[in-house]
Amino acid sequence: MENKRIIFFALMVLSGIALLAFSGCGKKGPPLPPEIKGQKIAAPFDLKYKVVDNEITLSWNHKIDAETAFVKPDSFEVFMAKKTFEACEGCPFEFKPAGTVFMPFMEFATGIQKGFKYYFRVQAIGDDGMRSEHSTTVQFEYK
Repeated sequence: MENKRIIFFALMVLSGIALLAFSGCGKKGPPLPPEIKGQKIAAPFDLKYKVVDNEITLSWNHKIDAETAFVKPDSFEVFMAKKTFEACEGCPFEFKPAGTVFMPFMEFATGIQKGFKYYFRVQAIGDDGMRSEHSTTVQFEYK
């Protein structure tokens, strides 16, 4: 009877130790600097495109908001992804940097080829590599 109590007590202690060892506050993410209210860059908006021959020209707008995002961008990075029409529907695609446009310009042109779906988005970049959220994505099918 004494052995059963010792075994039971030992199992309780081990269970408590295991519970403490495997408990935590959740998955940790990468460290982030503290965010100061308004000290960020607003995302570009109103992204549009115009196609002439084999060239697409993107244009967008950007606005500084004194309350929520008062950092002025130095440049804009344009990202592009493309896939063929035969590519599976819903398959992931990867955005790659297509170019950088420096302030005050908000227009970017690049060549395109028939037979592809193109996806574009823009991100504002400020001092010390500070980046905004991405703009909305525009899609163009060049048949």
